[in-house]
Amino acid sequence: MAAVKGNGDLGARKSGGGNKQGVFKDKEKPEHVRESNIDAAKAVVDAIRTALGPRGMDKMIMSGNGDVTITNDGATILKQMQVLHPAAKMLVELSKAQDIEAGDGTTSVCIIAGSLLEAARKLLHRGIHPTTISESFQRAAHKSIEILETIAKPLQLDDRESLVKSASTSLNSKVVSQYSSILAPMAVDCVMRVMEKDATDVDLRNVKIFKKLGGVVEDTSMVQGLVLDQKTKNTGGPSRIEKAKIALIQFCISPPKTDMENQVIISDYTQMDRVLKEERAYILNIVKQIKKAECNVLLIQKSILRDAVSDLALHFLAKMKIMVVSDIERDDIEFISKTLGCRPIASLDHMLPEHLATAELCEEVNLGPDKVVKISGTEKACNTVTVLLRGSNKLMLDEADRSLHDALCVVRCLVKKRMVIAGGGVPEIEISLKLHQFANTLSGMDAYCFRAFAEAMEVVPYTLAENAGLNPMQTVTELRNRHANGAVNAGINVRKGAVTNIDEESVVQPLLVSTSALTLATETVRSILKIDDIVNAARD
Repeated sequence: MAAVKGNGDLGARKSGGGNKQGVFKDKEKPEHVRESNIDAAKAVVDAIRTALGPRGMDKMIMSGNGDVTITNDGATILKQMQVLHPAAKMLVELSKAQDIEAGDGTTSVCIIAGSLLEAARKLLHRGIHPTTISESFQRAAHKSIEILETIAKPLQLDDRESLVKSASTSLNSKVVSQYSSILAPMAVDCVMRVMEKDATDVDLRNVKIFKKLGGVVEDTSMVQGLVLDQKTKNTGGPSRIEKAKIALIQFCISPPKTDMENQVIISDYTQMDRVLKEERAYILNIVKQIKKAECNVLLIQKSILRDAVSDLALHFLAKMKIMVVSDIERDDIEFISKTLGCRPIASLDHMLPEHLATAELCEEVNLGPDKVVKISGTEKACNTVTVLLRGSNKLMLDEADRSLHDALCVVRCLVKKRMVIAGGGVPEIEISLKLHQFANTLSGMDAYCFRAFAEAMEVVPYTLAENAGLNPMQTVTELRNRHANGAVNAGINVRKGAVTNIDEESVVQPLLVSTSALTLATETVRSILKIDDIVNAARD
């Protein structure tokens, strides 16, 4: 395998048949390439290592246009970081893959990959072939997953308390950790509401997180219905309607335009009066059709070719006591249709009473300096939910959004694989201990590689202890000792600054997060180890 893109000192060298020095240089080259790749990947890992755990540090990321992001989410940090080295980019992709697969553990997966690369470097220096290391690491990863499955506990989805504990554990390492008692139950309720019966996966697109500046995170609420960012358009029209009959339309209530940029020249006043009269009659006909269908709330999709609704149309609609909300984004149409239980109406001919949605209440409410439209009490049972997220400033609001998404992903993981394991470095230290014991039964190169893999796994508890201000060597040694004596749930309690039974502290995480992190980290390390040259691609 060869990565495309290179740096100057790794250019192709001559390998003359009789030139011993040239042959020697060529032999050295793959080692230099591997060293360069490992160093680049390790540099990325070192940048986010301090962000691991509840006591992890936050990163402030400044973009080129001056936007600032404060977060300690590994995937967000790496996504916004400027990475040039091709091997380092593999770590960014690794974090993204973990975010898609599990939604949590994006920092852990990179730290494990960095530790495995360091272990591989030591094995390479001992003269073990990269392919041998790669295959042994693959077998060690499979064995590790078997070990994790033996210490995992099954979970029932009706056990709400355990689901909330897992979501809280995910939120404890975030900037908004003090609000975990509000966001964790909300994440569980959202997933349970949108999940279909006996489903093995959850479509999180059915959970819409609606961010609104103002208030504090504690003001966040779950809305059984719909919240629209757009304000009501018609001045003098109603702003609150009970027993609402809602139409979601995709046609415009404005004068038609020609397909091409044409000009209509009017030479006298009679022609102008006729045009205005025709326009008035055209719009009035549309409005009468809407009123005939008994519609009293009109949601209009945004139009790019002409105005979605004209001032004259707004005047007529206000007189007929019809609430108008225009400029609905095309991307939101599917979610609105699903929530209201109706389909979009594409032409005036389909404006019939049976195509309308019904709701108990549709009103315009004040949220800080802005207004939003809130529709509640939809009659048809829908598998969607809207979370109205509040925050005192943009940075806090964005971080609360990312944190809530992670909590939702954790609950989704438990729906996909209904097993939980203890957190606080417990899975990694247990893998390390059991792999060491298994390595003693092996012979040859495998024994060396399994031992190196086992030692590399200790990086997670070591980093947790280091970030919590504890003595990492002493803490990991005590942890290892407790596990050797059979205390399977002994983990690092960062609040108390000691090794305690993590199960009693309610620090649990989905099994899928740990197994996914192990599998993806091992695959990335294997890919990096198999690269022995970096070649510049020819220009097109």
